[in-house]
Amino acid sequence: MKLRPRRLVLMSGLAPTLLAASLALYRPALLTNLDYGAYDSIVRSVSTRPPDSRILIVDVDERSLSAVGQWPWRRDVIARLITRMKQLGASTIALDILFAESDRFGSAGASAGDQALADALTGGDVALGYALTFGGSAEASNACMLHPLGLAVIRRGDDRADEPFFRASGAVCSLPMLTRAAGVSGFLNAAPDADGRLRRVPLLLALNGDIHPALGLAAVISATGIHDIDLRLLNANATALRLDRLTVPLDGKSNLLVRYRGTKHTFPYVSAVDVLSGQTAPDTFKNRIVFVGTTALGTREVVATPIDTLFAGVEVQATVADNLLQQDFIRRPEYAAMVETQIVLSLGIAATLIVARLGLGWGGLAVVAGLAAIWGAAVGLMSSGGTFLSPVAPSAGLIVSFATMAVAQLTLERRRADQAGHDNVVSQRLLVQGLLSLTETRDPETGRHSRRTQAYARVIAEQLATHPDFRDYLTPQRIDLLSRLAPLHDIGKVGVPDSLLNKHGALTVEETIEMRKHPSHGRDVILRAERDVGVADDATMAMAKEIVYTHHEKWDGTGYPEGLRGPAIPIAGRLMALVDVYDAVTTRRVYRDPMTHDQAVAFIVSGKGAHFDPAVVDAFLNVADALKRLSIEGQWSAASTG
Repeated sequence: MKLRPRRLVLMSGLAPTLLAASLALYRPALLTNLDYGAYDSIVRSVSTRPPDSRILIVDVDERSLSAVGQWPWRRDVIARLITRMKQLGASTIALDILFAESDRFGSAGASAGDQALADALTGGDVALGYALTFGGSAEASNACMLHPLGLAVIRRGDDRADEPFFRASGAVCSLPMLTRAAGVSGFLNAAPDADGRLRRVPLLLALNGDIHPALGLAAVISATGIHDIDLRLLNANATALRLDRLTVPLDGKSNLLVRYRGTKHTFPYVSAVDVLSGQTAPDTFKNRIVFVGTTALGTREVVATPIDTLFAGVEVQATVADNLLQQDFIRRPEYAAMVETQIVLSLGIAATLIVARLGLGWGGLAVVAGLAAIWGAAVGLMSSGGTFLSPVAPSAGLIVSFATMAVAQLTLERRRADQAGHDNVVSQRLLVQGLLSLTETRDPETGRHSRRTQAYARVIAEQLATHPDFRDYLTPQRIDLLSRLAPLHDIGKVGVPDSLLNKHGALTVEETIEMRKHPSHGRDVILRAERDVGVADDATMAMAKEIVYTHHEKWDGTGYPEGLRGPAIPIAGRLMALVDVYDAVTTRRVYRDPMTHDQAVAFIVSGKGAHFDPAVVDAFLNVADALKRLSIEGQWSAASTG
């Protein structure tokens, strides 16, 4: 079934819109990767609060290693570091450090050092970090004494097949005597997205049927005394962690979208050696959650974030704690995919209707306005409430929909133009045929002569087009036009009396003057037609006038009606001058017998540089054999229809 043009444009806009809507709903990998880029751009473009003043990082940095010695330090040194921070009033100390083996400084010293560290960990205000493992056996977890959360999981309606957190197979943790002494612990796991950037951190992971907290979450729970904890399952893509009265928005696997406060070292850092040597201000640690980690070369762990490519691992856990304390979370609502799908449909349909009714210009403006609104709204939602709605699917839907409609519209316009061009060619041919019929009615021989020149003109023009001086002018289009218009060159003879056209003998001077008026008569016919129809600057009519009016001009300036000389004669007129003579001398006339082909060639060569343009004569000589065949075999008629 053939679609109407307007309906085709509508379908071209609606089909991509529906496709983009389905992509927004089902989120293929390609769209997810684009979402990451959009998310990073939006996060970088909005301002954020400074870090919470309750967060502090104690750094085992290069200066600390130079003063104390290479890492790992003796356990009694770390015990002194922890004890010193407790004495200075730290509310909770979170260690982004594993003590999986006994102290390496001698067998006897090892036991004493581990015991000293265990003594420093007692009191419930120190959280140890550990790493959960996935995909291996569960044996490694049997030696760990972890501290799971007493967490209630609240589901909506029927149970879901998917759990709201990942399940680990094992753990790598500190010595049991240390974890028993600490009483609080949390995992350090944080896996980047597929593009290598860390945007989300799991707050909850499962192991052996228990649910465990991230180190940052464990530190906040310990510091604030949170008691009531539950996890609400909203849908497959969203959960909510409730900490007393605080609700933390998480994704379907209990990951928190991290709101980074800036590049690395955004939080205040204190060198570990300054703590050990007592060089910190008395109130530096008072009521603060302190994260202890290492940033010295060879000991640090760094990750790439949307803000920074070298972000310290300890600062990731500090940022998690900061987000929980400041409660300005980045959230992707449970209904996000549905809203994005509706936006795709609404904007896509609106753009389609605008293009279909008002055209591509207004449609393009509408698309630009729509894109600005989409991205402006995305930035505004992130800035005002931390809500992330991806502008990727709506933007892709608008752009692809408009591009498809533009292609469809331009294709239709091209078809209309092609049809108009075809109709114009047909009209020109009808005009030529009509005028030829007029001349044939008046003088059959003049009509036949006009038709024969059509084939000759094409052959010579195609050869002349290979000459450097004529290549730019004699394009295939102009050659075709010249061939179609060549039969009109003697149309002015309709204004010559029959007594002159049919006279058997030579013309008198007065009769010659009258006969030479036929180029002017022909031009006047075309001028009147242009005036009556209202045509101006038409290329077809311009060439027709050149052919009709100048085909009796001569290269040396002795021709008529203007006496033009050399290059002043239009190319079409120069070419027709030779074609006209060749056909005239090789066909029988009432007043003389025809020349042979060879005689005609010699006659034309004798007029080179006088009657004819030398370049046109050279082209004629190169195709003389072809002209002879056309003349003898009667193939001019077939060529004229081509």
